[in-house]
Amino acid sequence: MLKDITLGQYFPGKSPIHLMDPRAKLIMLVVYIVGLFVSTGWLSYGLMFVFLALIIKISTIPVKSILKGLKPLVVILCFTGILNLFFTEGENLLPESWPVAITKEGIIRAVMMVARIMMLVSGTFLLTYTTSPIALTDGLESLMNPLKKIKVPVHELAMMMCIALRFIPTLIEETDKIMSAQKARGADFESGNLIERAKALVPILVPLFIGAFRRADELATAMECRCYQGGEGRTKMKLLRYSRRDMVAFLIGVALLAAVFALKYFGL
Repeated sequence: MLKDITLGQYFPGKSPIHLMDPRAKLIMLVVYIVGLFVSTGWLSYGLMFVFLALIIKISTIPVKSILKGLKPLVVILCFTGILNLFFTEGENLLPESWPVAITKEGIIRAVMMVARIMMLVSGTFLLTYTTSPIALTDGLESLMNPLKKIKVPVHELAMMMCIALRFIPTLIEETDKIMSAQKARGADFESGNLIERAKALVPILVPLFIGAFRRADELATAMECRCYQGGEGRTKMKLLRYSRRDMVAFLIGVALLAAVFALKYFGL
């Protein structure tokens, strides 16, 4: 299950999505998220799904990788679906003698919420799959530049977010190794009640945190030895420039948002 978490991984490629400016991809992700939360009807959800499917096709990222990344979210998806299924008011479809009530509105809302979460996570995965950590850092820093006027450490924030994202696959791999080592020594993480399972996780968390702090210290030492100094005065090998494909992406994003708002206005 841990190996199914693919957030933070980068798949190199030469697709139009890979070659887009990271700032354009971040803006398009925000547009996509806004469109998802504005969508209220089946037609608007279908439009967002078609848009996501086209982006996945253009990016040449295997659909299996997207679905593999969604596996760890099965529990959250089921919980969200059940919550909306049983607690949404409307016309009860079950006999009144039953202790639970399932409504038509609850079924529709549960399906929509699960679909929204799946499309939201898939879109976020696509950003990390098609953007290198360095490009993502530069893109975030560039977009947050206006915050420098109020003394916000923009470069440091962008770098911390991207380093944290980059270390997710590394920590997952290390967790898997620690769990395998503990199981070989007779540790059991699956039996017992909730409290016993939580106690069984202590032998995993302690070496994991120690390893994480060690990696962070090594990274800090390496950056210091290379005289790393971010922020003002830092030069870059690759300067960010908007291209024609980015302008086309912006136009598509505006058209997508306009279509979603129009469908919402007409109740579709």
